[in-house]
Order: sequence, then structure tokens, then C-alpha cells
Amino acid sequence: MNTTSNSPLPDAFIKFLNDNGLDPSIYTSTDCLPRYIRLKPGCEAKIGEIEDELQCKLNEVGWLPSFYSLPPDVQIANSKAYQEGKVYGIDAASGAAVQALNIAPGDHVLDLCAAPGAKLCMILDILGDSGSATGVDVARHRLAACRTMVQKYALGDRCRLLVADGTSFSLIPFRDSAASKLSNGSTLEKKVDVFKEWTSKRPWKERKRAAKAREVSPLQILEPELIFYGKHSGVIGCTRDELYQTVNDDELYACGYDKVLVDAECTHDGSIRHVQKFENWGWQTLQRRVLDAERTDDLTNLQFRLLCNGFRLLKAGGSLIYSTCSLTVAQNEEVIERFLLDNSSAELQEIDGFNTWPCKIGRVAKTLRFDPVNPEG
Repeated sequence: MNTTSNSPLPDAFIKFLNDNGLDPSIYTSTDCLPRYIRLKPGCEAKIGEIEDELQCKLNEVGWLPSFYSLPPDVQIANSKAYQEGKVYGIDAASGAAVQALNIAPGDHVLDLCAAPGAKLCMILDILGDSGSATGVDVARHRLAACRTMVQKYALGDRCRLLVADGTSFSLIPFRDSAASKLSNGSTLEKKVDVFKEWTSKRPWKERKRAAKAREVSPLQILEPELIFYGKHSGVIGCTRDELYQTVNDDELYACGYDKVLVDAECTHDGSIRHVQKFENWGWQTLQRRVLDAERTDDLTNLQFRLLCNGFRLLKAGGSLIYSTCSLTVAQNEEVIERFLLDNSSAELQEIDGFNTWPCKIGRVAKTLRFDPVNPEG
């Protein structure tokens, strides 16, 4: 494959693609790429109504339940269906990552890189009225957007959101509701004490010190901060000590999460529309964000640490999905190989039903790579 081309892509990026065995032509195919929405369960009878409103045909994605494709130029943000929370935008590959978790009723699920929230909404949709979901992100403003999304779609009852560093997050799920414990045997005095603890303001000096620390290093989270919880998330009735209790690794083996999703921060080179934006942002920005070797090394180390911590937080017999929207080997198969070398108890398993998905086996057996141009198969 030549390293120069008539493509509008810069030669340095084309070389980067060649080095990763990727065809540069996929980045010139955006005009025909569909966009995707997920239909909220219970709204199936509204399909015709939504099609009339959007003035387009919604094509069911056969391999991914509740997903529909539509033409790329259709805008959903101003539609009644979107504003009423009947549909939300989410890429098919992102939906596949959640589908691969094989979430079962009663599962306690951790989304370790939860923002901006579409995958978390899908997790909560699948859980329904059982189990719980914990969403974590290091960026406060991004997790706030996640909170808005969860509230908009009325999916927050069994959810808690915490601003925290995913590489060190250690809080376990609540498998027994602390609220029910309070109501079924605790004294009124205990209830009052818990209420006072959560409603009392921290001393002014403590609040000022915390605000100053955020200004100096907004991404350095010393301890998790709860910014949202639902009435069935297990938070209500807990003291702060109970909420932020951590356990050792042996205890995690018994009381960790049933499922963990690590959709890690990456260079986003697998998002064709994202790469196309660099035409407006400037190709120098692509050089800095995607091609810079030092940044890539930092990212792969971050991805490895997120994966290791996500695995540590699994209970015995639990399942973890690691995914990125990068097409590079360094951010995918090489991270997996490094992780497996360091974690002998981990086992790669084949994803149920993957043979009907528009993907191929990666460079490591049982890993999957999606076709960015033909995501419907």
C-alpha cells in the first residue's frame, strides 16, 4: 500500500493507517454512513409515529435489539420522540459492547468510563427494575452530562454516578439496600443521624480547600464524589462511611460487580466522522491527538490501568468487556495481551452470537474488530 495518496488525508496519517493495516479509503465514506438510534423499551408501537415525525424510514438493525439506522442527514434533536425520551443516539458498535456484557436480571454493573452516558442508559434499560448500575468518570463536566441523560430518560432509579479516577476506583455495589435496613430495624435516632450527616454543609474552610484543589488540578480526584443516586441505588439510608467503604481484593472476589464495562479513553481514530472533523480543526491537531507517540504511550498505559482495575472489581465468575473506538493494534490487542500476561486468572471468552455481527476476529483470538464502513453487516 502506498504511503502517499490523492486523499485529503495528510501523508503522516496515511502512513499511520498503513502501519496498522487500515485502508485510508474508509475515511472518505462519511456521506453514506448511517446514524443510529436506540428505541426505549415499550415504545415499539410508536415506530410508525416516529418515522412520520422524522420523515424517514427507520431500518431495524437485525443483529442488535432495539437499534435502528437512519440517513446521516436526519436530525433527531428537535424531534418530539427525542425530547420525550423515546429514542437516543448511540453508535451500533457502542451498543454491541453493552450487548456483549450479556446483562442478566439482578446484575450489578460498573461502567468505569461512563460519560457521556448512552451506554449507561442502555445498561439501565436492560436491567429494568432489578440490580444496579454504577457510572464512573474522572471528568466532572462530562459526568454531569451523563447525569442529565439518565434523568431525561427516567432511568436513574437504580443508578449512582461518581466522579472518580477509574484506575483506582474501589467502591463495591450495594447488594442489600441500606434503605430497607433502616426502615426495617434501625432506630429513629439512627435515621435522624443519617439525615443530618447528608444534609449538613461541610465547614466553610473544608469546602474552600476542596474547591481550590479542583482549580489547581481538576482531573486529580483524591476520593470519589457522589453526584447522583436513584431511590433504589442502595445509597439512601447509608452513612458516608458506608457509602465510601472499600474492601480488600479477597473480599472483592465475593462482593464485586457482576459485569464491568471499560470503554476506555482513546485516540478516536476509529470514529470516521471524528477524524473528518480535523479538516476543520486542522491536521496539526490530529498530529497532536492521534499521531503523537508520547500521547499514545500515555493512553495505552491509562487503558491498561483501567482494564486492570475493572478486572479487580469483578466478583468471581463475573464478565468484563474492554472496548475502544480506536482501530490501532496498540490500543486494543496489545493492551489485552499485556493484561493477560499480568492477570493469569483472566480468561478470554467468545462472545455469544458474534458470528451474526459485522465484525472480524482481531489479531488476538476471541477479540473482535468492527467494520466502520459497514456496521449493519
